[in-house]
Amino acid sequence: MRVHLGCDHAGLDLKSHLTDRLTELGYDVVDHGPFVFDALDDYPVFCIRAAEGVARDRQQGLDSLGVVIGGSGNGEQMAANKVLGIRCALVYSDETAKLAREHNDAQVVAVGGRMHPIEDMTRFVELFLAEPFSNDERHVRRIGQLSRYEETGERPALPDSAQGLGPAEDQD
Repeated sequence: MRVHLGCDHAGLDLKSHLTDRLTELGYDVVDHGPFVFDALDDYPVFCIRAAEGVARDRQQGLDSLGVVIGGSGNGEQMAANKVLGIRCALVYSDETAKLAREHNDAQVVAVGGRMHPIEDMTRFVELFLAEPFSNDERHVRRIGQLSRYEETGERPALPDSAQGLGPAEDQD
């Protein structure tokens, strides 16, 4: 499996560590930078490229996932999620790492380099990469709703039980 990595200055040490660890585990690692410490670098430059690499690989039928890293992981997640077709999940525990793949079929994981010890973040990434998507019908349906909205801008229909309960603009 190919793994695309991108970060900002706050994630540089973890990215370097993950590059070595994932290569050791047999992953084909693609590093989108940065390659030197610059306290003023901008995470979108690198995280968008990592997410685009995942999207491009998957369009070509290649097995590919991504990891984006920053101080908190929040901005990096937002940047990766701007890439059409990408679902990036911010993870902060073993459970969220597994569920991001199992329930949400996330293709990219975001971690905060300043939020946890390096051993924990490494484990989160390894769990994310190893966890398969469940293909459970309810998760497939929900992901389909997100994908349709992303492609067309059409909101999912309200269920009958919610009719008349929302704001006026939600009423069909």
